[in-house]
Amino acid sequence: MSGADARLTPAARLRAIVASSAGNLVEWYDFYVYSFTSLYFAAEFFPGDDPTAELLSAAAVFAVGFLMRPLGGWLFGRIADRRGRKISLLLSVLIMCVGSLAIAVLPTHAAIGAAAPALLLIVRMVQGLALGGEYGATATYMSEISVAHRRGYYASYQYVTLIGGQLVALLVLVLLQQLLSEDAIRAWAWRVPFAIGGALAIVVLYLRSTLHETVEHTERKADAGTLTALASHSRALLIVLGLTAGGSLLFYTFTTYMQKYLVNTAGMSTKTASLVMTAALFIYMLVQPAFGLLSDRIGRRRCLLLFGGLATVSTYPLLAALGTVTSPLAALLLVLCGLMIISFYTSISGVFKAELFPVSVRALGVGLSYAVGNALFGGTAEYVALWFRHRELESGFYVYVTVLSAVAFVTALAMGRRYDENRLEAAG
Repeated sequence: MSGADARLTPAARLRAIVASSAGNLVEWYDFYVYSFTSLYFAAEFFPGDDPTAELLSAAAVFAVGFLMRPLGGWLFGRIADRRGRKISLLLSVLIMCVGSLAIAVLPTHAAIGAAAPALLLIVRMVQGLALGGEYGATATYMSEISVAHRRGYYASYQYVTLIGGQLVALLVLVLLQQLLSEDAIRAWAWRVPFAIGGALAIVVLYLRSTLHETVEHTERKADAGTLTALASHSRALLIVLGLTAGGSLLFYTFTTYMQKYLVNTAGMSTKTASLVMTAALFIYMLVQPAFGLLSDRIGRRRCLLLFGGLATVSTYPLLAALGTVTSPLAALLLVLCGLMIISFYTSISGVFKAELFPVSVRALGVGLSYAVGNALFGGTAEYVALWFRHRELESGFYVYVTVLSAVAFVTALAMGRRYDENRLEAAG
């Protein structure tokens, strides 16, 4: 822990965690609101006769936003390691704010033709860039600001707010569904959640302006945040990539894609699926600190082994059962089974990655390696799932997710026992 952190009082440390995590919530809200509202605006930007094809096009834009994350992870990780965590966190939320407000006023295909989806794609790419920088900087900051023996617990709030962002986005959609007709939402009200996100980001800019810097200028090395310095930590990079591949894919399968899966495959109404996922995400959010605390007691690696092993044996039967479920309660319980398994990964997703890298390349190492794995496997989850469904081979997606879960398990095994200890400077 740096000298800057050691001087913080418990109250100041708590305020720093709240301020950094609040920004995380708003950024992920802004990003996820696209996925949840795409059921309504997909036809506005990608008009056609096949609803699945419209959703496939919208999902492709969602995936392209993820492809910008490695660039964002590199850019903002470099800024965080060389200029400080605070400036990186401020810039990322500012860019996300601008992107969300832009979508709120974006003309549709009916107004400007093919330029509409092109503009939507550009805005999502900019948002993907910002979010690529947000993850690494936030994970690094929250790990460094926390006390050592409770680092897993405090760092778990990164996913509390990440899930909270999804949950708030879903709640806003549910509220619109209760207050307005489906035609009204399709016509104009789908824009409201984006406007709300932009407004909330302005508040977060103020909160983040009060953050304490965790690494003093005098502590930063000359080669901090460079790819050359990062190259000497290839083992850590591969570990993050292997675990992120399975972790991100499972996460997006059981969160953002699950709403569409319950509607398109299980045959639930949009409102029922939204309510099921609202309840599931709320419970999922609440349990993250408990799993983070568990990792402080038994070690990060053991939690990752539990995640990979349980996901490998249970993903196929869970997805198969959800595809034929008829009861909302049964759907909720099945989704929660998947989410509890994923919690072994998500609760410590940021902190175990931060513990793999030294301070000089920590934000870059976490942000870039996570962004690459997330872009390749997390951001494409919806597209791959819809691709299999479009070709009437939905069980192929179950196999795909199972294989990546096994990759995560093997990666956790390959970490070795040295990673059973929770040390922020574990990589030297």
